[in-house]
Amino acid sequence: MMGRFVFFAMPLAAVVLAVAAPAAQPRVVHRAAPVPPRPAPCPAAPAGEVGVALVTEAGTITVAIDGLHAPASAANFLCYVDRHRFDGISFYRAMHLAWGTPPNGLIQAGVQGHPARVLPPIAHEPTSQTGLSHLAGALSMARFAPGTATGDFSILLSDMTGLDADPKSDNPDLQAGYAVFGHVVAGMDVARRIWDAPRSATKGDGFMKGQMLDPPVKLLSARRVPLPVTGAAAHP
Repeated sequence: MMGRFVFFAMPLAAVVLAVAAPAAQPRVVHRAAPVPPRPAPCPAAPAGEVGVALVTEAGTITVAIDGLHAPASAANFLCYVDRHRFDGISFYRAMHLAWGTPPNGLIQAGVQGHPARVLPPIAHEPTSQTGLSHLAGALSMARFAPGTATGDFSILLSDMTGLDADPKSDNPDLQAGYAVFGHVVAGMDVARRIWDAPRSATKGDGFMKGQMLDPPVKLLSARRVPLPVTGAAAHP
């Protein structure tokens, strides 16, 4: 929005004096723009699994966050949860693979770089280091280059081990792979409903065109919860 300028009338005598006398040099005061405070560092993740309930418009997905094998990614995710930065975000993407048996692909949610929600990026944790893998029900950090992941994540509907780190690859991106940091323990039927939701044929840039949910599925809240006794990953 353009700024509004208000002009006040000046008395005639003041105008005459202003013309007759040299104008005083205005005093210029330079004020630095306010710098937003940096978020406090996220606390370390517990050395074990932590349950989180993702309550969506389509139902609840309960996940186990793996602080033992992927401590940096787990601490980051739990920081978003504990600071309520996931409340009100959306599942905005559903990737449908062109091969395999449906459901095959993933759903993606996150803060999408929103300045009031995003936290600093985290170190990359390759699956070659964590021992985890992109199997059905896995949670994986979304990123651009390795080390740029913030507050966006995917839930896999099928095994996609091609997203694991491949140390033998000549491609640096494939060498790094993506970071798995947890798995679904209940609610894969909800993840399937989100995956099946309508998608726009035109929204999305590049390879994401046709993968954007329209409308997105709202994530109402994300809170820590006790894990089921079994703690086993749920599959579609």
